[in-house]
Amino acid sequence: MNIAIIPARGGSKRIPKKNIRLFRGKPMIAWSIEAAIASNCFEKVFVSTDSEEIASISERLGAWVPFLRPNNISDDYSTTKDVIKYCIDWLRENNIMVNYVCCLYATAPFVKADDIKEGLNLIKEQTENRFIFSATNFSFPIQRAIKINEYGISSMFYPENFNIRSQDLENAYHDAGQFYIAKPSVWINKENLFEDALPILIPNWRVQDIDEEDDWARAEMLHEILEKKIATKFNKKFET
Repeated sequence: MNIAIIPARGGSKRIPKKNIRLFRGKPMIAWSIEAAIASNCFEKVFVSTDSEEIASISERLGAWVPFLRPNNISDDYSTTKDVIKYCIDWLRENNIMVNYVCCLYATAPFVKADDIKEGLNLIKEQTENRFIFSATNFSFPIQRAIKINEYGISSMFYPENFNIRSQDLENAYHDAGQFYIAKPSVWINKENLFEDALPILIPNWRVQDIDEEDDWARAEMLHEILEKKIATKFNKKFET
């Protein structure tokens, strides 16, 4: 059995009720649940939450919420890995054998079923104890990043790169914050999921952290533009 686990804590402070606030007409978590179901990769889409409201909405959307998350892994200091480990232990205690676990974030409205499917296919092709995760490239070379001190004066982190052309610098990537796939044993034992991992590359115009109200507004505008472009492309295909 393969399982998707969507962590969805109820106590978001910067954006209240972030996981179930309407994002373009749907509860935010709906986009992740629907992508997981549409991928046809999982026998269960498991939502881990401490909130009865999130649990109720998630179940109506087709997710499985077998318990409410305990308080000791629901505070501001609990990590995603803490939550996934707890769920894996619960599954084992209930004699549910799992081959692969995909952690899918609740605030990932740009995640696509095809990306998840590509990730699961990739992990099945290799036998190493690795993570598969979504990643994207930095839009500007990190080797030419600057810092600003307490007096407002700038300096480069790597001044030796000042005269090097951008195209001559090595590409750098970062976590896209959408999904992470591994065997249960890897989730439990591996400390750093990015070391020796295999990334599924997502274009940076389809990646947006949503931590502040400005992030939310930007994400909604971008999402609407992308959906309109997809619809236009689809309509043109059937007009010709």
